[in-house]
Parts: sequence; structure tokens; C-alpha cells
Amino acid sequence: MRTILLAHVKRVVIKIGSGVISDHSGLDLDRIATLCEDVHALRQRGYEVILVSSAAVAAGKADLGIKGSARNLPLPIKQAAAAIGQSRLMRAYKDALRKHGLTAAQVLLTRDDLANRRRYLNARNTLMTLLEYGVVPVINENDTVVIDEIRFGDNDNLSAMTTNLVEAQLLVILSDVDGLYDSDPRHNTEARLISEVERITPEIEAMAGLEETLLGTGGMTTKLKAAKRATLFGAGTAIINGLTPHNLLYLFDGHELGTYFLPARDPMAARKHWIAFTKKPKGKLILDDGAHNAVAERGKSLLPSGIRQLDGTFERGDAVRLCDLNGKEFAKGVTNYNSAELIRIIGKNTREILQILGYQYGDEVVHRDNLVISN
Repeated sequence: MRTILLAHVKRVVIKIGSGVISDHSGLDLDRIATLCEDVHALRQRGYEVILVSSAAVAAGKADLGIKGSARNLPLPIKQAAAAIGQSRLMRAYKDALRKHGLTAAQVLLTRDDLANRRRYLNARNTLMTLLEYGVVPVINENDTVVIDEIRFGDNDNLSAMTTNLVEAQLLVILSDVDGLYDSDPRHNTEARLISEVERITPEIEAMAGLEETLLGTGGMTTKLKAAKRATLFGAGTAIINGLTPHNLLYLFDGHELGTYFLPARDPMAARKHWIAFTKKPKGKLILDDGAHNAVAERGKSLLPSGIRQLDGTFERGDAVRLCDLNGKEFAKGVTNYNSAELIRIIGKNTREILQILGYQYGDEVVHRDNLVISN
């Protein structure tokens, strides 16, 4: 069955967690070598492979005298550790892939890079060119310069965004656990591994709990969020144990291991997925009941007459949250007007926009083509 589910896959994003390729003393070069051996085997089978790899902080923290978990360290110290460790991490991948005649390319991203549409497309073009030339991209968050406002937060999130960016058909998350269980296997010996998930419901999300790993920034909750984002784009997602040698190949051989999340039956278009999950909202619009119903139920664009109030400062082309009168978000979209302009035209009819502003970008504040309804 798993073989059938993966039969359409040509391009795969593989997320490698810190707990898979590092321990408290630093990088585990043997595990990296084994993973790169599997990457070579997948390439030999005709797959295009993109790696999203954690462990830069784990690779560099020892030089700063940091022992144990780096989770609660101040951001500047984490960034310093990443600055030391990132070159070591890339050297490890470069050496391991070179043994198989493969070239590694380092790609460092921030959320800001992908939130800007032009930079998003530039990053996409770069990655596509690398794949065209047979290079293996190794992506990580640019931890040395990133601030909280432009952080992905964890590489599970980054891997889901990368899956959309390169239009991959599969996301594989290599973790230090076997997959998603119906309860925490550390505390319940009868916990059952869930082999397949058709749709990520609130009940499925509740199974993830709040567990975290000592070496990484994401537990099962972040992996489920990544799986949800990838599947909504139309890519299947597998969470498997990366500590077991060659599990990656076993997955592609059709073995029933880990948890596989089926792609959505009606996936989002790439641009709408980008709006929903990659472009960070800068403000909030409160809509009256009529506008709420028109946008949420009848697929209409948002007009200024339906806006009651706005919060935040934003520019034309930024993303904004659309909320009902109770302040509950129900959609997200890209605005045609900045906050200063909107203050002047909210509640007005479209024919008044030109009269008030002296110019007009269109009747719609948020066009339906640039709008995504929240699930």
C-alpha cells in the first residue's frame, strides 16, 4: 500500500532533526554518512532530493562551553553557536555526499525571505537550478542573523514551507521517534503507533501532546503542523525514525513504517498556500456580519464598506487577518491598500475611494484571489 502512495513522487524534501544527527557532544558523523548514502541511493532511483537540516547550534555550542540542552539559552548565544556550527554542519554534508559523487549547496533562509514574493520566487529559482544541475541543496534557517519577527521557529515549519517552495510531492521528517502515537509512548507502554492519517483533525493534533526533544526545537506538535501545511499543498508527509539506519530507503521500498499523512484531496494552489502559511500577517481587519458572510460563505472579495475597524500598521501587499465582530480570525489575505489609506476609506462605498484618496488601486481591499479562508 505504501508503495502505491509514493508511486507519484519525483521530488522529496527530507527534514533531518538535531536529535537524529547530533548528541550532547556534537555532530554524529557516522549517521550523517549513512543518511547521505541513502540520499545517493534515492538519487540513483531518479528522485530529486532537498535536505532541510537542523543541528548547527548542536555542532557549535561546545566551543562556547555549553553542555546539555541549548533550548533555554538567550538568542544571541544560540546565534553564536550556530555561527560556529553551521560551517561544520555543511562540511559534514559536503564530505559525506562527495564520497558518492554528489555536490552539496548551502541555502540559508529566514521567514522574511519567503514572505516577500519576489525573494520567494528568487529562492525557488535558485533551488530549481541546483536540482537541474544535480546538486543536493542543504537548507537551514539563517540562525546567525534571524530575529523573532522573521523566525520560522523550527525546521519542521521550514521544511513544510520548502515543500511548497519547490513543489515537492513528499515531505519526510526524520525524527528520534517512530511516528505519531495515540498517546505518549514514554508514559504508556500500550501506546499505539498510527500508521496512516487521512486528515489532521483536532483529535489527531491532541495526540501530539507537548513533548519536546532535548537537542531540537520541535516536538511532535511542530511535526504535525508541518504535516498539515504540506498535505494542504498536496504533498504527502511521512514521519519516521531517523535513528534506525536506512529507514529512509525502507520507506521508499514500500515498508509500512512511521506515520504517513495523505495529501489533501482538494489541495491549495501554491500562491494561496504561500499566503496562508508563509506570509506573516502585519495587521487585522474587523468585518461586519455582511462582509463576513460575503467573504466566508459566498467567496466574495472584501470591499471597504464591510470593514468596521483595523489594527496594526501595514503596507500595500502585506498580509492581514480578517476577523469577525468578535475578533475571531476566519481568513487571511493580501491587502491592496496600506493602513493609512484604509483608515480613510473603511466603511465607504467603492465609488468614494477615488474621491477620498485621489487615486484607486481597485474596488477591493482584499481580492478573493489573494484570500484564504481559515480551516
